[in-house]
Amino acid sequence: MEQLSLFSEEINRNAPLASRLRPETLDDYIGQEHLVGEGKVLRQMLDKDLITSMIFWGPPGVGKTTLARIIAHRTRASFIDFSAVTSGIKEIKEVMKQAENDRMMGLKTIVFVDEIHRFNKAQQDAFLPYVEKGSIILIGATTENPSFEINSALLSRCKVFVLQALTEGDMEKLLHRALTDTRGLGSSIINIEEKLIHAIAVFSDGDARTALNTLDMAVLNGRIDPDGSITVLPEMLEQCTGKKMLLYDRNGEEHYNLISALHKSMRNSDPDAAVYWLSRMLEAGEDPLYVARRLIRFASEDVGMADSQALQVAVAAYQACHFNGMPECDVNLAHAVVYLSMAPKSNALYLGYGKAKEDAKRMLTEPVPLQIRNGVTSLMRELHYGEGYQYAHDTQEKLTRMKCLPESLQGRKYYEPAGEGQEAEIRTRLEEIEKFRSED
Repeated sequence: MEQLSLFSEEINRNAPLASRLRPETLDDYIGQEHLVGEGKVLRQMLDKDLITSMIFWGPPGVGKTTLARIIAHRTRASFIDFSAVTSGIKEIKEVMKQAENDRMMGLKTIVFVDEIHRFNKAQQDAFLPYVEKGSIILIGATTENPSFEINSALLSRCKVFVLQALTEGDMEKLLHRALTDTRGLGSSIINIEEKLIHAIAVFSDGDARTALNTLDMAVLNGRIDPDGSITVLPEMLEQCTGKKMLLYDRNGEEHYNLISALHKSMRNSDPDAAVYWLSRMLEAGEDPLYVARRLIRFASEDVGMADSQALQVAVAAYQACHFNGMPECDVNLAHAVVYLSMAPKSNALYLGYGKAKEDAKRMLTEPVPLQIRNGVTSLMRELHYGEGYQYAHDTQEKLTRMKCLPESLQGRKYYEPAGEGQEAEIRTRLEEIEKFRSED
């Protein structure tokens, strides 16, 4: 627990770069334009001094603590910084007593709880009466879904704001500020190539704290030139990050070459090649969620009904990437890539939808057959909506011979199972259905 005055705090030159550069106003704040941009919801709440208790939900290093401090600064409130790891109920009650006394004197108290999801139910409940009375404005920060981690009674009294990972553009802007701002590294002459700044932005994966710490370490270990300037060398940056600074353009040709190589290796049932291309992408700085989205597409396009479990595995890998982030999610993606590589393959869904899409684009005005329209009003029933509808569950076979395609498309085949994996059973079942419907 730490109580700070935001108005007399001096810059500690020995503090980490991220701390020295912490912005004090929204004008200096980088990212979260959807919340603090002109006219956006949180900006308006601040401008109108209508701040209420809130939860900031987002990944590490996106500015949750900084935003809470800016709010405290603008509202001229006392700012109390709680750690869910080190603070217990006793500490909470002591602070709440002081906040209640301050409220009686007309003073506001903002209590910031980092990692609020780590508080147990009793600790969270200790805040509740003081939030209800308005003794404190509670701002909680969490990397976990508050719907699952915050008590419903407390959550219902807080507004939830979702903070997003910083973009590479945000990160590069932040790094340039660090190099020019005298609170940061602006008092020194630092030579660093733009491609290395970009590499740090990519490596940091949306985490501002990681970006600034990496830059600080690279500068501290840079080459000191005769004129007193510091030059950051690529090999030193590689040592600071513990990985090779592969300058990977997520919008360039290599990006598309690598995702193509991954996709085609999985399609060719080559798990070794697929895992290699996966690692090439991740180690070069590719967004793991992008890879996971491509796996989800592959699961339906290239595996499909031959193994419907493939889609579940791919979606689970996406969720794992969201929960874990890099580098922990690399093995989750490898799990999915190997599964998809070894799964039986069928592109029947892909081909079938393609044919249906072409027909739909050519024949967008084909009427829905009357028998499968929903006659919910008397006028619709007078117009024969739903007339002749056959309820499959009323039959022994759970099938009817009712036609569901428009008249002009009768007999069209879109989904044609290839017979691989589970599709062998599906094809047999479909043949039985077609035989039943062809009989009078």
